[in-house]
Amino acid sequence: MSLPQIVPGKTRVGWIGTGVMGSSMCGHLMNAGYSATVYSRTQQKAQTLIDRGARWAATPRAVAENSDVVFSIVGFPADVREVLLGEQGALSGAKPGVVLVDMTTSQPSLAVEIYDTAKQKGVHSVDAPVSGGDIGARNAALSIMLGGDQAVVESLQPLWEAMGKTIVYQGLAGSGQHTKMVNQTLIAGGMIGVCEALLYGYKAGLDLPTVLKSVASGAAGSWSLSNLGPRIIDNNFDPGFFVEHIIKDLGIVLKESRRMGLFMPGLALAEQLYQGVKAQGHGRDGTQSLILALGKMAGVNWRQRMSTH
Repeated sequence: MSLPQIVPGKTRVGWIGTGVMGSSMCGHLMNAGYSATVYSRTQQKAQTLIDRGARWAATPRAVAENSDVVFSIVGFPADVREVLLGEQGALSGAKPGVVLVDMTTSQPSLAVEIYDTAKQKGVHSVDAPVSGGDIGARNAALSIMLGGDQAVVESLQPLWEAMGKTIVYQGLAGSGQHTKMVNQTLIAGGMIGVCEALLYGYKAGLDLPTVLKSVASGAAGSWSLSNLGPRIIDNNFDPGFFVEHIIKDLGIVLKESRRMGLFMPGLALAEQLYQGVKAQGHGRDGTQSLILALGKMAGVNWRQRMSTH
């Protein structure tokens, strides 16, 4: 199969899924000079891109029929399967030589299935999950984890550079998704630490923004502490990444770990805590809303703490 030639003003980009992150990511590609055809389950979510000149497509198949490289970033593995392999999925409309790039955090086994199915049709496939949340998407500062044929991945370098800062090839199909599972394991355990630490600081009577000045730049520092810690303090639980999506991701990790014979009790605890967050009605809030569930367990109404402290 021939490799794609990426040329601003000539290469046609397709984008499936214009949610919290997808809209910004597609916007960066348009800023870099690539024309875009977009699809989302609700056209309203794509309206900002359409207003900027993107072409609307009624189905993922129609996106692929008008694109050289098709990106997808949707919610769950079932959504990935539908928009890529379904009857009206992108693969059904992709011509030989087109590249399908799934940036959803999804199952490694599904990434391999998409790769194998696409290859039979002469279509390339890359799994390219990302880390960095809505902030990284807006700032074109994402970490992009890449799996697939190395030559294909490298040929898309101008597109990766328009969206991210840390761009690393991990190996064959599915390797990008496996790397994202490592990332999610780190994130989930780290968020427990962030939330419990802030609860401790609150109960100790400390001024939390002042505490962050000391700890965020030391050995305890992390992306979650620096970026989501202030949101937690400000009662801002808007999603950079949905609780229901981290539950999905941790479920994938647990399934893969069982398949590999790994025992991951810390991850299992994080998954159970996030199930509790969802049960309390925060499934569509950001992952930092874990503080609400942990606070409730500790007898702290986090949202009302400032008026009662």
